[in-house]
Amino acid sequence: MNARYPIGQFECPKIISDTHIKQWIKDIEELPVKLNELVSGFTSLQLETSYREGGWTARQVIHHIHDSHHNGYIRFKWGMTEDKPMIKAYNEQLWAELFDTKSAPIELSLDLIKALHAKWVYFLKGLSADDLKREFIHPEGNVSISLGEDIGIYAWHGNHHLAHLQLIPKLTIV
Repeated sequence: MNARYPIGQFECPKIISDTHIKQWIKDIEELPVKLNELVSGFTSLQLETSYREGGWTARQVIHHIHDSHHNGYIRFKWGMTEDKPMIKAYNEQLWAELFDTKSAPIELSLDLIKALHAKWVYFLKGLSADDLKREFIHPEGNVSISLGEDIGIYAWHGNHHLAHLQLIPKLTIV
């Protein structure tokens, strides 16, 4: 198993079906509960354990999920209200090194993820087929990404980091 990509990398289907969209939204909807159930019993040692050599600690991963998904939600709003906007990227590696990401209680991000995902899912379920075709430009590579594809990216992203966190108990003796 590849600890960096335990569920593999995201591969967008050539044709995004209604079934894909519904499953991806369901994954986004279920992430807060799965995440909370997994990490609520983590010890201090586990929170400071990295899922792989050179990787982030469990605490950093949890805070990163919020930071990333918060940015993702805003990107959807831009995609719906502007004509193919150039979104703002952020340096996730530097954000992961900020003091709050390295030391704040995980409950702060767990609560934010729960609220954010509830609102995000409500928003996503209201998108039409035409809305899902709307695009934004990601500045890294000047790549166009449709809102439909981005739902898949964020569903994958949540599951990707959930899989990282599932490695932590196997790496630590409780």
